[in-house]
Amino acid sequence: MKIGQIRQSLSGFYDVYADGQLYRTRARGNFRKRRITPLVGDQVEFDSTTPQEGYILKVLARETELVRPPVANVDLAIVVTATTEQEFSTNLLDRQLVALEVAGIQPVIYMAKTDLLSDAVYAQRATLAAAYAAIGYQVVMDRAAFAPSAMTAIKQALAGHVAVVMGQTGAGKSTLLNHLRPGLDLATGEISQALNRGKHTTRKISLIEIADGLVADTPGFSSYEVFDIAANELTHYFPEYVRLSADCKYRGCVHINEPKCAVKAALAAGELLQSRYDDYLQFYETIKNKKVIYNKKK
Repeated sequence: MKIGQIRQSLSGFYDVYADGQLYRTRARGNFRKRRITPLVGDQVEFDSTTPQEGYILKVLARETELVRPPVANVDLAIVVTATTEQEFSTNLLDRQLVALEVAGIQPVIYMAKTDLLSDAVYAQRATLAAAYAAIGYQVVMDRAAFAPSAMTAIKQALAGHVAVVMGQTGAGKSTLLNHLRPGLDLATGEISQALNRGKHTTRKISLIEIADGLVADTPGFSSYEVFDIAANELTHYFPEYVRLSADCKYRGCVHINEPKCAVKAALAAGELLQSRYDDYLQFYETIKNKKVIYNKKK
């Protein structure tokens, strides 16, 4: 019996990496009855007589699990953020960051398409990038598109991690992967094709080796439309609010209507991003209303 990592799934077969090589395996027959579905990224116990034939015996405990793409044990996400005036959205960026915080996945923000910006707009984006960096997020940004220094920063971030690449359609996810590892034409073509279909998964899911890390070759984490949390928990996923909340008068303050709120005081003093707070209010109302609707259906 061996222990390895599933690197690819295709039509019921799982390629497991162990001892420096890949083993083609299938899941045990009772997995279906037990409702166990192995995922790319899973650590598994398996038995294999040859590299071409084997069986997965057990799926080991997962640290994280994503639905889109179906990958396990992801601990890093490259958030590709298009910076052009037509595409840039702090709301989408904050939505993605909250979703990653909820999932326990570390984000790295990559500011894309900066070469298309005027100097004035670039300066605005750079100021905003500095504000996100001050919160504690790693932000990669350069005036030139795919600048060597930016690619080096992302490669260093990827090292030792299992990652996904996420961002809106057309943000430049596949192009980024090609710059990180030239020659990935097949993988990036699959990403583009999937995006053009408006889907987020393909039949084949793989982890590809990039810069001493592993990256899912399918469009990244996208389950951020509705957060599966209670409205009063939202504040826990804004790191700057977590730090300030200790100074709020009321325990459990959600920073909306409570008096002597440290978050609102910092906002009034210009110490917090107004756009982040506006997004926080929108997300709070969305979650709150979703719960009300759900209870009525029940």
